[in-house]
Amino acid sequence: MSDEGRLSRRNFIAASTGFAGSMVAGQAAADSLADVPPREDGADLSGHSERSQYVKIARIPEAGPGKRNVDPSDAINSKAPLDKLVGSITPTDLHYERSHSGAADLDPAKHRLLVHGMVRRPLVLNIDDLKAMPSMSRTVFIECTGNGWENWHKADENLTVQNTHGLVSTNEWTGVPLSFLVDLVEKERGSTWMLAEGGDAAGVARSIPLTDEILNEAFVAYGQNGEPLRPAHGFPMRLVMPGFEGNLNIKWLRRLKFGDQPWMTRWETARYTQLQANGKAIQFQLRMDTNSVITSPSGTMTIKPGYRRISGLAWSGHGKIARVEVSTDGAKTWRDAQLNLPALAKAQTRFQMDWVWDGKPTKLVSRSTDDKGNVQPDRKSFIAAVGTNALFHYNAQQTWSVDADGRLRNVLD
Repeated sequence: MSDEGRLSRRNFIAASTGFAGSMVAGQAAADSLADVPPREDGADLSGHSERSQYVKIARIPEAGPGKRNVDPSDAINSKAPLDKLVGSITPTDLHYERSHSGAADLDPAKHRLLVHGMVRRPLVLNIDDLKAMPSMSRTVFIECTGNGWENWHKADENLTVQNTHGLVSTNEWTGVPLSFLVDLVEKERGSTWMLAEGGDAAGVARSIPLTDEILNEAFVAYGQNGEPLRPAHGFPMRLVMPGFEGNLNIKWLRRLKFGDQPWMTRWETARYTQLQANGKAIQFQLRMDTNSVITSPSGTMTIKPGYRRISGLAWSGHGKIARVEVSTDGAKTWRDAQLNLPALAKAQTRFQMDWVWDGKPTKLVSRSTDDKGNVQPDRKSFIAAVGTNALFHYNAQQTWSVDADGRLRNVLD
């Protein structure tokens, strides 16, 4: 057992005999098996397993910043319930969704992927062609550029972490490396850009620079958490771009075109640009930056004085999470949190830390550092650098206030 593990157990035992003794001992101990309910008969086996009737967990459909509790037909996204998840993998049916024209359910027997442009051997591939090629599996996060947009200008104190940060999820994806397809079609040396186009009604298409990193890491996926992609996540095939904007991970992929310059589609001119404080806009701000959030305890939860385990998620589009620090006094002092290993590159990492709350008002904050040295900024520094005209790529530290009654609220700092 690691020193952190011993320390955690020691702190838990100390808390159960000290300040928080009655609470922890009452929760964690049973006098005998007589206190345990009797055994029960189980349900018949079925084609697939359902969640327990006692587990209530679901995504939240939203129509944009501040537009919550809308009719699903008006929603543009559906947020993952980060406050109810454990570990770092998001269940497939709870992975966040962002769709511009609903979730297309395409017939895989009819769907095709055209690979053409500045190549010597243009090809048209179907799903069976992809499955016959060398495959890879990789666990990575995908994050909407709008994740965190709720806190750009003000903090609604009634938001949960699902509201503030629910547009990010981590899955294991399986598919064919982009580099294999590039070699197969014999991309011309002068081709430095790729257009990826989806088969949904919105016709989402993005220009992608063919850097060494992207050529080495991007892939066309047909599998998700051990099963075929779900329609909401691009069935039968999608592009996966580890560490880059969610909208570059084109769903329902139907075309890859290679060329020597960006195509300047509406998705990178009128949409997904970043308006700066001086009125100018940034295009092709593609990478998702270092981020973290405490998921428990978090917004709208209520806690009692004594021991509890702080838990949260950290991620970075630059690489692995190397360190997460947590402050329980409003960023005055910081302590290192324990990382749940393995910490994978461009995947969410779970962190934990012991805390004994003394019952006084305070604030909880986390900040992450990746293995490239990128540190998640505090809100003041972030706004000073970016301004408040922007809408995307918000990665400032998240603060939860705790009042004397133990109620947690979303605040800016």
